[in-house]
Amino acid sequence: QVQLVESGGGLVQPGGSLRLSCAASGSIFSLNAMGWYRQAPGKQRELVARILSRGGSTNYADSVKGRFTISRDNAKNTVYLQMNSLKPEDTAVYYCNIEDIYGDVRYDYWGQGTQVTVSS
Repeated sequence: QVQLVESGGGLVQPGGSLRLSCAASGSIFSLNAMGWYRQAPGKQRELVARILSRGGSTNYADSVKGRFTISRDNAKNTVYLQMNSLKPEDTAVYYCNIEDIYGDVRYDYWGQGTQVTVSS
């Protein structure tokens, strides 16, 4: 089994910063990518940022480009999300995701979610 442990959420004022962390452990075969998704009340879960384990290529949602930075530590199977210039519309539950590959099959694992609230 694979476990993901998230940390770093909380309440922050508009314009502030937060850093999320997610550590993966357990029976990981071949880690393809790690990422962060978020889900606001009444909305669908959406991709925030994703980073490939090999090469480190990244992609971001348009709404967070220039404000959020995703990074990873492959040796620790850990992914980070540095969030700057936070806006009230960034308020959501943030979920860590890893893509594990075994043969031709992709397995997705999710963290329990961490609440990020941006409010004055």
